[in-house]
Amino acid sequence: MQISSRFTIALHILTALETFKGQFRLTSDFLAGSVQVNPVIIRNILLQLKTAGLVQISRGRGSISLLKNPNDINLFDVYKAIEPLENEKLFNFHKNPNPNCPVGRNIHNILDGRLSEVQQAMENKLKAMKLSDILNDLQKFIKKE
Repeated sequence: MQISSRFTIALHILTALETFKGQFRLTSDFLAGSVQVNPVIIRNILLQLKTAGLVQISRGRGSISLLKNPNDINLFDVYKAIEPLENEKLFNFHKNPNPNCPVGRNIHNILDGRLSEVQQAMENKLKAMKLSDILNDLQKFIKKE
């Protein structure tokens, strides 16, 4: 299992929006320069973040900003916006295990609870991490430069 790079790009975007607010005109082209990806990728991710209520996009002025305080945005909010889960489940289970096989007949009973625990642990960890934590760490790294 691998989470796409769109999640880390979204975190990069949100961090850049807060870091550079008031200093630069924050546009998809500006953000694409920071992330070093095509602006179309940035615009697609921004639309997801906007739909989730995390950013505001002012088309006429060409500026993007956070809609919430960085302390009120946790990484799970971003994850849900960027990596929507099918049926709210992190793990997709194969559809038709053979009911005539002892493994196939019982595999759901064996794995469902364990996989649910893994998902819950990941979600809880992401909920505990805030965008403000990332911004604070960024300032520490910048001071060391």
